Amino acid sequence: MHNITLIKGDGIGPEISESVLKIIEAAGVNINWDIQTAGADVIETEGVPLPNRVLESVKKNKVALKSPVTTPIGKGFRSVNVQLRKELDLYANLRPCYNLPNVKTRYENVDIVVVRENTEDLYAGIEKQIDENTAESIKRITRSASERIARFAFDYAVKNNRKFITVVTKANICKLSDGLFLESARNVAAEYNVPLKEILVDNCCMQLVQNPNQFDVLLLPNLYGDIVSDLCAGLIGGLGIAQGANIGKEYAVFEPVHGSAPDIAGQDKANPTAMLMSAIEMLNFIGENVAGKKIRTALFKTFSNNIKTADLGGNSKCSEFTNSIIKNMD
Repeated sequence: MHNITLIKGDGIGPEISESVLKIIEAAGVNINWDIQTAGADVIETEGVPLPNRVLESVKKNKVALKSPVTTPIGKGFRSVNVQLRKELDLYANLRPCYNLPNVKTRYENVDIVVVRENTEDLYAGIEKQIDENTAESIKRITRSASERIARFAFDYAVKNNRKFITVVTKANICKLSDGLFLESARNVAAEYNVPLKEILVDNCCMQLVQNPNQFDVLLLPNLYGDIVSDLCAGLIGGLGIAQGANIGKEYAVFEPVHGSAPDIAGQDKANPTAMLMSAIEMLNFIGENVAGKKIRTALFKTFSNNIKTADLGGNSKCSEFTNSIIKNMD
């Protein structure tokens, strides 16, 4: 029996959560779900988007599966995702991006893993208003955080038989901050028998849309990693199939990277694929590799049979898509 926190989120979050729970149960995995809520909906009753009970639940269970939570743009509360990562020191954001069967894209055989530092850079939230016409954000890069994420990337590469790592910076302009990140990656690389390549972030973006097959593992600071990981999701069909994991020394939170899509909430139109693929990574993380492989095979078979939700050009409802995956596990 596994004890795992489930953060249902808002918008389509509850729907895709239920879909994934049904599929995991059908795969025969015995999980005691500690169900928690967070986001805009809980502010009215508890005053904050991320109540302390959610953090305590994750700390107790060590592992969480999280669905999308709405983040206001330019106003309102700070991102629940960012707060979770900071509070639990989930320093590594892992985003595997690869083609799925029968999902039309511009490129074939894409297989890129984005490893993003998750705790500092401009996302540290060090901001101040200088005057009514000027605001300032501080970009903070430390050697300890940079070496830690580099080591995570190299350990991942070794464990998963990846060929090489490309560190992505803007060290030609941000010579001190990005320069420190690059230097840290070089220092860690000397400890491993995995080649390290280097590229500037603007050139990396251009190269990704010209020939993504030239990349294997990308190692990036927080801001660049956020942007490039979504770019990579676009290469394989969009955020609706983009999985994610936030991993630290003690805790791990697995989540899809798309938004809460409140415009289609409650209409049985949501695509649970990204949530499901994140759950597969979670199952592998807790040692349920057989079940993870079983679900992944059923998901791929469902796509191969051209059963897809509307966002991927299909006509299946969320519930129909879910039932097809379960049927393909028989």
